[in-house]
This record gives sequence, C-alpha cells and structure tokens, in this order.
Amino acid sequence: MAVTRFAPSPTGYLHIGGLRTALYNYLWARKTNGVFRLRIEDTDTQRNNEDAMKAIINAFDWVGLNYDGVVEYQSQRMDIYKKYIQQLLDDGKAYYCYMSKEELDALREEQMANKQTPRYDGRYRDFTGTPPQGVEPVVRIKAPQEGKITFVDGVKSIMNINCDEVDDFVIARSNGFPTYNFVVAIDDALMGITDVIRGDDHLTNTTKQIIVYEALGFEIPKFYHVPMINNPQGKKLSKRDGAMDVMEYKNQGYLPEALLNFLVRLGWSNKDQEIFSMEEMLELFDPQNINKSASSYNQEKLLWLNAHYIKNISNERLSKELEFFDCYLEGHDKKEMILDLTKERAQTLVELKDTIANILNRPESYEEKGVNKFIKEDTAKFLDAYLKTLEETKESLHLACDYETVTKPFIEKFELKFPQLFQPIRIALTGGTQAPSVYDIMAILGYEEVNLRIRTALDKNFK
Repeated sequence: MAVTRFAPSPTGYLHIGGLRTALYNYLWARKTNGVFRLRIEDTDTQRNNEDAMKAIINAFDWVGLNYDGVVEYQSQRMDIYKKYIQQLLDDGKAYYCYMSKEELDALREEQMANKQTPRYDGRYRDFTGTPPQGVEPVVRIKAPQEGKITFVDGVKSIMNINCDEVDDFVIARSNGFPTYNFVVAIDDALMGITDVIRGDDHLTNTTKQIIVYEALGFEIPKFYHVPMINNPQGKKLSKRDGAMDVMEYKNQGYLPEALLNFLVRLGWSNKDQEIFSMEEMLELFDPQNINKSASSYNQEKLLWLNAHYIKNISNERLSKELEFFDCYLEGHDKKEMILDLTKERAQTLVELKDTIANILNRPESYEEKGVNKFIKEDTAKFLDAYLKTLEETKESLHLACDYETVTKPFIEKFELKFPQLFQPIRIALTGGTQAPSVYDIMAILGYEEVNLRIRTALDKNFK
C-alpha cells in the first residue's frame, strides 16, 4: 500500500508539469489501495498567492483527482517544525550559526576565486564561545562529513552523493521560519508518505531531506524523480509551449480526461498504446516504468486526444460541458442531431461551440472569398427553383436523407455539379464555405428556417 502526496507551492498557478506529478502520485496510491494526500507548501509568506492556492484546488476538482483527508497547509504546522528544530538543537545534531551576510558573501567570493564550489565552511559547527552581538542566528543541521549518502531512485537507479558535497545547510532562518527541505522531510515523515514521486529538479533536495530523516530517526521513503517535460525543440517548456495554468486548458476547450491521458504518456508508456481510460491507467501504471529521459510536449497529439474524447463521450455530457462556453442545447429538439453532426470534426469544445453557433445563428454577413468563387449569375435562378422544390415537399422533410432524396433529382434535372448548389446554400445558411454536410444542416434548421436564410441571402445578393 503506497501513501503518496502532491505538495505544490501556491506561489503560482498549477501548470501541467505539476499536474502530471499529481497524476502519477494519484495513480500509484489508488492502484495499491493506498492514500493520496494534498499538501500546500505555503511557508513562503512573501510569495504566496491566495488566488493560486484556490486555483490548485479548482484544478484538482476539474480533472477529478480526489485526495484523501483534508488539505494540509504547512503554514498551520509551524509549532510542529519548531518542536523538531529544538529537538535537533537539544540532541547536538543542529546548532546556531552567527555568520553574518557579509561574512557569507566574502567566503563565497573567496571560494569562487579559488575555483571551489561555494559552501558554508562549518565555522560555528562546534562553537562554544560567546555569540557575537547584533547577529540573529540561523539554525544549521550537522550534515555527515565522511562517506556517501546513498539511496535508490525508482527512475534513476542507485544514487551516491559524497558527503563532502553537502554542507551544514540552514533548517531555520534568523526569523525562526523553517526552510523548505526541513519542513518537507518532517511533513512526509509525519504523514506516513511511503513513495515520493516528483520532478527531477528536486533531486538535489533529496540528499538534504535524507539527512533530516536520519537525524530524527524517521524512515526514509522511496523516491522517484521524474524527468522534465520539454518543448518540441528539447528546451524548457514555456507558457507559449503549453506550460500555462491548468485551468486555462479548460478555458481553451480541453476535456479533463484528454489532458490526463496526454500527461500520463509524457514520461510513461505501455507499449504503443495511446488511448488510456482512467481504469486502464490504474491497472497499468507503475512508477518503476517511468522513462529515464525527458519527454516532449506535443500540441498535435493533445488535440488528437481531445478530438477522440469529444467524439466518444455521451451527448448528455457534451451538452453539459458546452454550457461552460455559454452554449446551451438542453431543451433543443434537435440536440442529438446537432451534437452527432458537429462533434465529428471538433478538436476542442471551443471549436464545437463555434460550429454549433455557426449553424444555429443566422449569418449576419457572408464570406467574401466564398461569394466571389461560388455565387454566379445563374445562382439566384436555380436557388429560387430549389426553394420551390423544397416547398412542394416540405411535409416530408425531417431528416438529412429526406433532403437528399429531394435534392439529387433536382441536381440532375438542372444538370448541376454538387458544389454549384451546395456551396451557395452553405454560404446562405452559415455565412461561410466551411461547415458540415448541407443535408444535415438543413435537417437541423428545418424547412422554414432554411427557406428564410436562403431568401435573405438572395435579397441581400449575398452582400
């Protein structure tokens, strides 16, 4: 049974890299009948953003990653952290460091001049003298000075870090606030986290957190460090490439299951399978199979997946999703017909909404390029004749096939090519040349509306 967590900082909105991390943690916990926790790491009071905090919760609700228990906030756990800082001080495993900022800067400059890696030199590690006046001390943990720190990473295999690469790092600032690596280790231990799945930008933090674990006698969890998501050029993902607020994907018309399916494949695979239901993800996912190399964001694949889910979810669900975009089909007597027609070509819900609006709303103008290409001198003449044919058979016009039955003989009688009739009709009905089947559009609109729109276009001379 795995106990996992997702622990974002509310200093910015949740982006897709974070959502992928959350998804992997969620899948592993649920697959093993374990526990999935959500913890907000809000100790950085200067950078916390209340809106970003709410957006993280909203994003979880939207994609359906349900967490166990209540949301934990680090800002509400300060007494716990202070208790453990004091315990380390009392046990001689941590100490007050009175080094001033000026002294630290001078030490760093000297080390860099000597081509050394800048690091604290431990000068207050065993200090027993009189503390200097006017310096608010930080608290540093005593890191091991010999040997190696070794742990097994589920993605990267065995990791060995020489102890001389880790200095006595700060666990509490001069204002008493604990630091990131200290509170993360405390929280993970006290919450019983067994598996830490996170981005490999945290790899260097792991060594420090293990030092905290060992100093306090806590059990060390399993670690899985997931490679980053790059843009198609192999560079860091930017907002332009897709690293935007997760809720912006909702605004752009993506379905949550399409986004989750897309993200699960950015770093993990099951042979050549591309489409994964949540049930299949839960059955097949194992963090041991996370790819060792970075993955590339592919906008075309996301659109392809989204189109797949738009086509395959129920019309009832689709109708509800469209309401977010102020497209309301409930109560429309042709709802099923409208959705069956329009969802076949839509890549996003925004595209779907626009296509539906294009059909249901009377055009206020006509595409100039299409008019110039398809509206000829004799167009008005055969459109007028076509409307008379429709009027004579209007009682039998209900489905797309009914309009087809009437239209084919008309085309043969007037010796027309299909575009000669259909493109002027399409322009008259929707204002443009890019729209679904004319027969389907006419069936949705009904004879009276078709007649009105074509007559209006003729009266305006398609202008």
